Amino acid sequence: MQNTAQIELPFMKMHGLGNDFVVVDTRRQHINMTPALAQAVGDRHRGVGFDQLAVMSMRADVLHLTFFNSDGSLAGACGNATRCIARHVMDETGDTTLTLTTDHGTLYACDAGNGLTSVNMGLPQLDWADIPLAHAMETLALPIEGAPVATGMGNPHCTFFVDNVDEIDLDTFGPAHEHHPLYPERTNVQVAQITGPDQIRMRVWERGVGLTLASGSSSCATAVAAVRRGLTGRKVQIDLDGGTLYIDWREDGVWMTGPTMHVFSGTLRPSFLAGLS
Repeated sequence: MQNTAQIELPFMKMHGLGNDFVVVDTRRQHINMTPALAQAVGDRHRGVGFDQLAVMSMRADVLHLTFFNSDGSLAGACGNATRCIARHVMDETGDTTLTLTTDHGTLYACDAGNGLTSVNMGLPQLDWADIPLAHAMETLALPIEGAPVATGMGNPHCTFFVDNVDEIDLDTFGPAHEHHPLYPERTNVQVAQITGPDQIRMRVWERGVGLTLASGSSSCATAVAAVRRGLTGRKVQIDLDGGTLYIDWREDGVWMTGPTMHVFSGTLRPSFLAGLS
């Protein structure tokens, strides 16, 4: 990171249904975001605090997003952060559509009206090698107690369908499966309950983060898993601890729609940054 003792680092604090983010815009100011810096900013007592940190940059004249978890590890995808940033950029430019890239690939976002923002999270990965899993197996029912479904959405997911999500102690259930040996890159863990026609109640344990109020990529993965199991249609309502997302698995990808919030903008002070150099 360049001369952190003498620079300030502007950031934005955003959230989608309580799934909260710090967003750093490097389109005009170059910052080398390191895992150590991301982890320090993610400290909810000594930093700012977030579930994920997103870095905005330009690659070949296209907006690119890079994501970090609060433990400093990279996250290949973050649906709610993508929606929040898409809303920010569309408000900035006056456009109603946006093309951007992530480490997962090219994504498309649009204004869905009524204060909602949609993003196409791309096609899900359904083959074991693409998710990835440790070795060849059927992804519709993993050889784990509860027979969860494995899905890739640019990051790995493990979805358990249960009778009552509130009876699952995610503080122990989540980390036990996040680090399951079938997932060499760890996994996000969802517990999902069918609550009505095309309606799912879901709770989430995110890899590298922990218990979260919401997760966009987890919502997409759960919707895909429910369709594959024959439990719902392709358009579903996902009710999370932080609110509701709407998922539509179309031919061109999994579209996610929901509200966004830009809470405040701030500046990391040179003294904070200097302590990390």
